[in-house]
Amino acid sequence: MGLLRFLAQRAAATLVLLIGISIVSFAIIQAVPGDYVDMWMSTTAAQTGQSRAALEPQAEILRAQLGLDQPVVVQYWRWIVGIVTAGNFGDSFFFSKPVTEVIGLRLPRTLALAFTAMVLAQFIGGALGVYAAMNQYKLGDTISTIVAFLGIVIPKFVISLIILYYLAFVWHSPYIGALQSPEYLLQDHWSLDKLWDFLKHVWPILLISIWAGQAYTLRMMRGNLLDVMKSQYIETARAKGLSRRRIIMVHAIPNALHPVIMNIGSRFEYMIKGEIEIAIVLGVPTIGPLILSSVAERDMYVVAAIFMLVATIMVVGNLVADLLLAVVDPRVRQAAMEGNT
Repeated sequence: MGLLRFLAQRAAATLVLLIGISIVSFAIIQAVPGDYVDMWMSTTAAQTGQSRAALEPQAEILRAQLGLDQPVVVQYWRWIVGIVTAGNFGDSFFFSKPVTEVIGLRLPRTLALAFTAMVLAQFIGGALGVYAAMNQYKLGDTISTIVAFLGIVIPKFVISLIILYYLAFVWHSPYIGALQSPEYLLQDHWSLDKLWDFLKHVWPILLISIWAGQAYTLRMMRGNLLDVMKSQYIETARAKGLSRRRIIMVHAIPNALHPVIMNIGSRFEYMIKGEIEIAIVLGVPTIGPLILSSVAERDMYVVAAIFMLVATIMVVGNLVADLLLAVVDPRVRQAAMEGNT
């Protein structure tokens, strides 16, 4: 019961945090000067040669139709009520369709790429971290340290620009700014050819994300494992005559993994941010370019919905990481039960 109470408290805290996220998400786009109607007036005036004063009557009608003439509090209340009662995040001003349709394809792509990169980065970084710790100060440890350092300090957009340059001007690759070649876009079913074509389009995103993500996991796993190997129970295991392999695999690695598991939520958040950043540079049709264009057009419901959904996923990811840690670490479960008795 103590653990269930702990989980209920975490879920309640998450709900309160999500309410705060919704307010911040809506406030961010409202803080940007001007609104969609102002952008419409500027565009129309440039295209038709009309003055903004001449367009003002039409602008007022459009602003009333879109609900932008209402106080910000009223706009937020209508937006959040629509989300809670009907899952309606509002309509996109620019696309003239529900926000859920606008982001319906792009958000799953972003999450799928970020999740894939996170899983691979965790495995690769964890394995390299174990290897580096077991070969401390040797050549392998030095190389892994350099790789991790470069992955941490080089901004992802810089790596993206370098790869974009080679794709466009050196390799003359046709696989830029898309997720599939035209001949596969209308295919509903997946095949090996379609999967291979997909990988040829997304490998830059995965490569950059994995390189940056594994660097953090590598350093964390290396440090954790070196600390664990100095523990008293490891010395006891050695004294009992257990093999080095058994000590590492059965006793050391499981305990060194706890901080890594605890940081899975933040790693997923890092991967989502990275995918968005890389996609903007490479022009891949995921959430990144949509955020950029929606901010430019002042399409506030699209931007607010993306911020809200991505932040919610990050918060839930941290909650899941806490639950995983409680599952694999009896000490966390015991502390939760004692703290709620």
